[in-house]
Amino acid sequence: MARGSDLIVGLDLGTTKTCAIVAEAHHGGVDVIGIGISPSKGLKKGMMVNIDATVEAIRRALEEAELMAGAKVGSVFVGIAGGHIKGLNSRGVIAISGKGREVSREDVERVIDAAKAMALPPDREVIHVLPQEFAIDDQRGIKEPLGMSGIRLEAEVHIVTGAASSIQNIVKCVHRAGLDVQDIVLQPFASSLAVLTPDEKELGVVLVDIGGGTSDIAVFVDGNLLYTAVLALGGDHVTHDIAIGLRTPAHEAEELKRKHGCALASLVQDHETIEVMSVGGRKSRVLPRRMLAEVIQPRMEEIFLLVEREIRKGGYLDRIAAGIVLTGGSSLMEGLPELGERVFDLPVRRGLPWGVGGLIDVVASPIYATGVGLVLYGAERRKRRRFKPPMDGHLIGRVVRRIGQWFNEFF
Repeated sequence: MARGSDLIVGLDLGTTKTCAIVAEAHHGGVDVIGIGISPSKGLKKGMMVNIDATVEAIRRALEEAELMAGAKVGSVFVGIAGGHIKGLNSRGVIAISGKGREVSREDVERVIDAAKAMALPPDREVIHVLPQEFAIDDQRGIKEPLGMSGIRLEAEVHIVTGAASSIQNIVKCVHRAGLDVQDIVLQPFASSLAVLTPDEKELGVVLVDIGGGTSDIAVFVDGNLLYTAVLALGGDHVTHDIAIGLRTPAHEAEELKRKHGCALASLVQDHETIEVMSVGGRKSRVLPRRMLAEVIQPRMEEIFLLVEREIRKGGYLDRIAAGIVLTGGSSLMEGLPELGERVFDLPVRRGLPWGVGGLIDVVASPIYATGVGLVLYGAERRKRRRFKPPMDGHLIGRVVRRIGQWFNEFF
């Protein structure tokens, strides 16, 4: 049995589900040994609306994961998303002060600190500072500047911020569930660790994590995260459309979407039918399955068109040669990659978690992408450096200080 101190736990707080992944790191990699899922009613579009319901969902998911893993856990890596998340690129410049004008680790930390030195509103907190590339004098595109000589060092970074109140509420819920927060991680960034390949990130790829309440976008080019965005549309909107369009209760609409949903009506055969429960005690009806697809397709097209608009707004539409990778629970829908290829005119695939052992057959689904990514993130942290002390209520205002940390972890 693994000891609690040997475990890495990812906690994915979603609009429709709370998922806990318990993993054990070893010399050869990471093994998933416990999984727990609980329905979530405490979040709406990634924002906290009911603390008690969220705490209860966390407890249930952790209890199930601990029972499967045969161990108790004390701290977790928590994913964060929602419409309050904002990303921006920044640049920092310093004079190299190392011996012999060689770039030292202190220089790297100072230049990243300079890049993140910007005035933030009091209601915002920095979640990530992700180095993209460095430049020494006139030489650009440097990934590893340590030991190189020069006079001026520049750093391009991507900064992700979130609403301080949302971060505080997440930490509060985890604490009430009897756990410590080891770190807070942007959910699409965590998912990218689990589903994207290094070649895709290098060529240029867009990760679209379609959850219940939101769709999260992350653009990678030349191996770096360059752009993030969140759309306030997700699978719950499809469920609502089905409920209205087919005049059926919401819970029945969700079942229809999961069991019979198709995002591309042309893929449905004419003879296929579905049984649809009516409201108000009326008899159920038998309808063509194509009718269900014709309700779903316009909403999914809308989501994809909004994703394309975000990519175009960022100026990266011509730089994503590897195409689009879909993940999240809603990406399981039949016909979604085919519809995506029509809309984007690019290759589209579903992203399944990889890079872990243990219960790999169980977690090989897009719904576990964020949870698996969180444990991979935690394993990388453990391998590269010692864990920092868990956050407490007095550290909420300094949620994730990373001045030079990301350089140490991912470069």
